[in-house]
Amino acid sequence: MTSIVNSEQEDNDDLFEHYKFVASKGQDPLRVDKFLMNFVENATRNKIQQAAKDGHVWVNDAIVKSNYKVKAGDEVKVLFEHPPHEFLLVPENIPLDIVYEDDILLVVNKPAGMVVHPGHGNYSGTLINALIYHFENLPTNSSERPGLVHRIDKDTSGLLVIAKTETAMAHLAKQFFDKTSEREYIALVWGNVEDDEGTIRGNIGRNPKNRLQMHVFPDGSDGKEAITHYKVLERLGYVTLVSCKLETGRTHQIRVHMKYIGHTLFNDERYGGDKIMKGTTFTKYKQFVENAFRVLPRQALHAKTLGFVHPVTGQQMRFDSVIPEDMQTCIEKWRNYAKSGL
Repeated sequence: MTSIVNSEQEDNDDLFEHYKFVASKGQDPLRVDKFLMNFVENATRNKIQQAAKDGHVWVNDAIVKSNYKVKAGDEVKVLFEHPPHEFLLVPENIPLDIVYEDDILLVVNKPAGMVVHPGHGNYSGTLINALIYHFENLPTNSSERPGLVHRIDKDTSGLLVIAKTETAMAHLAKQFFDKTSEREYIALVWGNVEDDEGTIRGNIGRNPKNRLQMHVFPDGSDGKEAITHYKVLERLGYVTLVSCKLETGRTHQIRVHMKYIGHTLFNDERYGGDKIMKGTTFTKYKQFVENAFRVLPRQALHAKTLGFVHPVTGQQMRFDSVIPEDMQTCIEKWRNYAKSGL
């Protein structure tokens, strides 16, 4: 398994570490520019080659050219003269849909399309940019991200709790770690989910063949423990509406676990759900699905319910949110299609 550390600041002759990767034991010799393209999202080979030309690509603490062959165990770093953009947080006056707020925390309903925190390719317009504009002195988590206790993907909509104090940050983080928080998502998935309810268990880690995807390791040989409980809400022919409750919170957990059991999320481009995975070969059906993709141009996933204990009052807090219009419209289209008799 290749280990990854993203965006860690390092004092190295006034250079700052932006990425660090350790090549896995099974790594065949591979040009460092090609190697980095497998790891750095949105990076182009030209940009990587230019970085190497400028002396910013290091292997085992030595500058290398772009044709250097990475071998098993090599430590590859990308260093620049400026700090990573996520350390250059700029307040931005972006409206927030605040569901609840007091002096200790707030709960926001994040729209689809908004990135939670700055990172490679997304340095502005994020939830954190908005938070640091609207609120002063938010505590930072271990990754120096103000207020963030947990996160959801860019194209997933729904509820997030934000801590305003160090005490709240620690208390809420412990609840998520101890699996005592409640997180329910609504997802539209491909296929007819056979069982009315079930539990998916399988470690989740980086996909060794595609570093931009996560992958299930059922034998526990890699990744971290991941548990998802699902329940069928409505069967709509070639798709199923399900409720997913998270016991753990791994990257892309629901998206990866549902794909693992053969039910990729509808229009989840990264995991292949943006293709017709179930149904007929009729042209009319193809047109219907393409229209549904246009209505919902993202994965069909919404963080609907969030529950936790208030860090100060000890009160049980529970918030519920409405499924966004794009997802509602898509569900309704499938509902009508199912009623028409397929």
